[in-house]
Amino acid sequence: MPWNRAAGLALLIAAVGCSPLAAGSTSAQGSASAAPAAAAPVHPVSGLTVVPLTVRTAGGPHVFQVEVAASPAEQERGLMFREKMGADEGMIFPMAAPRPIAFWMKNTVIPLDIIFIGPDHKVLNVAANAVPYDETPLPSDGNASGVLELNGGRAAQIGLKPGDTVTW
Repeated sequence: MPWNRAAGLALLIAAVGCSPLAAGSTSAQGSASAAPAAAAPVHPVSGLTVVPLTVRTAGGPHVFQVEVAASPAEQERGLMFREKMGADEGMIFPMAAPRPIAFWMKNTVIPLDIIFIGPDHKVLNVAANAVPYDETPLPSDGNASGVLELNGGRAAQIGLKPGDTVTW
């Protein structure tokens, strides 16, 4: 969907960072288990719950430890101001209801691969090597039920492409 600046600004969340540009509530949709949140580890920098996430590519499964940005406030902050992230770390943004969405890189220090995930847990598209601090909206190619952020270039390293499966 093409970016329409006037329409997009009406949807903008009133925050900065690598955050969704479409408003809406969120939930921890797609969780692999129903274990209590207290049992899950917490990231030392963000304080967010960390869960395993599996990406299945033609080359096989790849497991990441991802922070869950579930609330609007957590999604607004995203990975902004973060100076580093491990190769097998990332952040997942689960959406309460699938919808077209766009992310940007305002106040985001490290390059990221932004992976849009459809309701069927299949990758819709990848915005590879998103440029730090760039405010250009990077849209999903359809209704996204989640967005995964990895270090820039990591998607290419593991051969991730549209149609691959992501579960968390």
